[in-house]
Amino acid sequence: MESKRQQKFAGVIQEELAAIFQREGSAYLPNTLVTITKVRVSPDLAVAKVYLSFLNTNNTTLSVAEVNSHSSEIRYKLGARIRHQARVIPTLTFFLDDTNEYVEHMDKIFDKISRDRKETDEEAD
Repeated sequence: MESKRQQKFAGVIQEELAAIFQREGSAYLPNTLVTITKVRVSPDLAVAKVYLSFLNTNNTTLSVAEVNSHSSEIRYKLGARIRHQARVIPTLTFFLDDTNEYVEHMDKIFDKISRDRKETDEEAD
């Protein structure tokens, strides 16, 4: 369970990273829209796990690796933006947020179940 302090700091980081990716995201991933879906911060506020979602990319794993390769540069830019709000700028680690893919997969399963039910109902009549 995250403390209020962690949640508040994670919100600040999420907002600032979103602004950074909105303005300068094309430098890291051209023609790709990056969304920060979730940020988890360690209790000592020194490590932040950032979950990303991508639009217009074929290989999400490669996209996450590319963003991770620029993590020190992104951390520097984040530090410039939140230097008056935080004593320590957290180390950033980026991960793929596959929630959308999971939701799509579950939707397909539910659609298949409903089609199968309709077919068995029609056969029973």
